[in-house]
Amino acid sequence: MFITKKAIPRRVVLRGLGASLALPLLDSMVPAFAATRNSAAAPVRRLGIHYVPNGMAMKSWTPATDGAGFELTRILQPMAPFHDRMTVVSGLNGVTSNGGVHASAATRFLTGVRPTRSENNLRAEVSIDQLIARELGQKTQLASLELALDPGDVSGSCDIGFSCVYTSTIAWRDETTPLPMEHNPRAVFERLFGDTGTTDRDVRLTRLRKDQSILDSLTERVAELGRSVGVGDRAKIDQYLDSVRDVERRIQLAEAQSDREILTIDQPAGIPTTYEEHAKLMFDLQVLAYQTDLTRVITFMLARELSGRTYAEIGVPDSHHPTSHHRNDAMLYEKITKINEFHTSLYAYYLEKLASIPDGEGSLLDSTLLLYGAGMSDSNLHSNAALPLLLIDGSAKPVPGGRHVRYPNGTPLANLNLTVLDKMGVPVDQMSNSTGKLELLSEV
Repeated sequence: MFITKKAIPRRVVLRGLGASLALPLLDSMVPAFAATRNSAAAPVRRLGIHYVPNGMAMKSWTPATDGAGFELTRILQPMAPFHDRMTVVSGLNGVTSNGGVHASAATRFLTGVRPTRSENNLRAEVSIDQLIARELGQKTQLASLELALDPGDVSGSCDIGFSCVYTSTIAWRDETTPLPMEHNPRAVFERLFGDTGTTDRDVRLTRLRKDQSILDSLTERVAELGRSVGVGDRAKIDQYLDSVRDVERRIQLAEAQSDREILTIDQPAGIPTTYEEHAKLMFDLQVLAYQTDLTRVITFMLARELSGRTYAEIGVPDSHHPTSHHRNDAMLYEKITKINEFHTSLYAYYLEKLASIPDGEGSLLDSTLLLYGAGMSDSNLHSNAALPLLLIDGSAKPVPGGRHVRYPNGTPLANLNLTVLDKMGVPVDQMSNSTGKLELLSEV
């Protein structure tokens, strides 16, 4: 019961709406759709952050020359069609690990801090995606979307006394709240579009109107109850009704914006059998989330740190993490390079999708700031120095592309985080060990 001795079972809400009215779950209740294609509204800002685990084959990543017109390396080559939009960033260091090198790699990527060694009392810092989501999420159904291709371990130690949670997420709502990364496309679809099973417009609208009718009835019942309870319970009811009104706002927004044309797709049955199919499906869902303006902030882990995934489909049946400890062995180095190259080929698929979807006077790619990279460089050394980072910026004042920018050794990764925050309209003066924004990336 919602209030003792009063007949408002929570299961009524669950049965009627398909999701709890508690705010953390409200986002999965109904879909939202962006303004029509012909809208004259100014382009929105979007953020996409894509993380690679277990470091990088750095000799096959880092361009040989600096500045404009750099030659693409083997790992970057799959993204050749986007060469003029790419800014490869070298020389940035993450904070030094204090044990738990893989836990630190994932955690520092967006927070700028190392995690606290613990299996239960987790502590880091709010990540930049969540700082941006607090601002941009006021205009969308979902403040942010956290995705992955590996299931996340949520208990026990995965990295010498550090909770498995640290290696399974890069997003932190605050210093003690890591956000889980969803890896099942079916669950992602339900969070984006509800349990309608399809993105078909008529089906969506029918569900929206049904939900609104249920909410109207629920509001009347709860308001009537509020007149017969004490002051303390009345305060709880008022708080509950605030949540209901927020749901109503989301439904009204979704219905008003439902005319946008999007691909009609059916709900995925589950996780595809191959990594490539899984990755492409998750990328497709990200494109849909942007296209329908369900969210403007997405983080995505192509695998979790310490991932033992194998890649037999590209001729690497070896476990990823042990292979990343290549010991400069030519055969092992080739295998880790092939894994990194495979990831960028899939990322190129995503970029092509974004570029193909009209948005305002350009494409979705034109309105999105993308960050791709790892929280560790040389995987064999567990190095936190000269991290592999790539920016593709479609914002109103974009980072100039087609360049390899090398910063002085030791420049903090947190400086890039400050720069991303600034580019997304959420300026912050200080973050972790930052010494200032990356001015070469701030010039227009």
